[in-house]
Amino acid sequence: MKRVLITGGAGFVGSSLALRIRAGHPDAEILALDNLYRRGSELNRDRIVGRGVTFVMGDVRDRSAFGMAPCDLVIDAAAEPSVTAGRAGDARYVVDTNLGGTLNVLEAAREWGAAVLFISTSRVYPVELLRRIKLDRAKNRFEIAGEQEMPGAGPEGISEEFPLDGARTLYGATKFASEVMVSEYAAHFGLKTLIDRCGVIAGPWQMARADQGVTTLWVAAHHYGLPLNYIGYGGFQVRDMLHVDDLGDLVLAQLRCLDRWDGGVWNVGGGRAVSASLRELTVQARAATGRELSVGEDPAVREGDIPVYITDARRAMAEWAWRPERSVGRIMDDIACWLKDNGDRLRPILAGEVNR
Repeated sequence: MKRVLITGGAGFVGSSLALRIRAGHPDAEILALDNLYRRGSELNRDRIVGRGVTFVMGDVRDRSAFGMAPCDLVIDAAAEPSVTAGRAGDARYVVDTNLGGTLNVLEAAREWGAAVLFISTSRVYPVELLRRIKLDRAKNRFEIAGEQEMPGAGPEGISEEFPLDGARTLYGATKFASEVMVSEYAAHFGLKTLIDRCGVIAGPWQMARADQGVTTLWVAAHHYGLPLNYIGYGGFQVRDMLHVDDLGDLVLAQLRCLDRWDGGVWNVGGGRAVSASLRELTVQARAATGRELSVGEDPAVREGDIPVYITDARRAMAEWAWRPERSVGRIMDDIACWLKDNGDRLRPILAGEVNR
């Protein structure tokens, strides 16, 4: 593996993977392609360039952005990740970036003979089906009930067997369409491909927004002393979290086994052990920042929101001899330290996003 291209390379996931692969493969040339559309991505650009990653200014929507010399591997981490994106604004940006960008990645990979790792999302699962999962109410959180009529759902979370028929969000639909195209290119053109279908990825250097990146926003609200509300479900809604460094560990393990890349789809997340409700996140954020914050309530359930998503990642753990090592507390502590070290330059980016 001599040349690696990472799209969305100045984003949270892309920049973190760029640095992990840089460290794990010091002889490889790592290129990070990004249009710096997301506020704060310029900080990630500076971070990766200072550590030996080549930054390429470009937009995945533009096929000419892939005019560099051939690469051996492309990691497609470029996306408009908001679940509300396109609802009131320009839907074409979401579609052209998420689906059109992936098609450009696949065409470049076909031309180069490169392998493709596609970073997908749990949002490919239909909203109404996720809302039909049977739940139990614990003291501060919902739990997935032991007996389910829905296939692929159980106390361990949502597996790859969960149904895929139904409406998602525009974000989820474009990512699912991209998954289909990745599989088609693998079948028709013989590309080595892999799809990591991720739940909530969290950690330092996530330039979170009110509609994406709840873990960072929760810590940021406590750090800066900003108003915060439980929006919908009373704060009992639950997500599992995956530290971005745990994702990096998985990707490095997968890169060691390129001969096993056969178009497979893997649910990837922290699982039940690394999950929390918003109420539990409040306790963790107080501990991580040392600051108390009174949290209000807004009973309105936002379109596309769901009460629980926990990743059943047992297939991925068995296949790649991997498992998440970093706890919810570790995630919150790492974000809090990052904010403490970079508070002044992050305030304009993060502070205005809480409860926006």
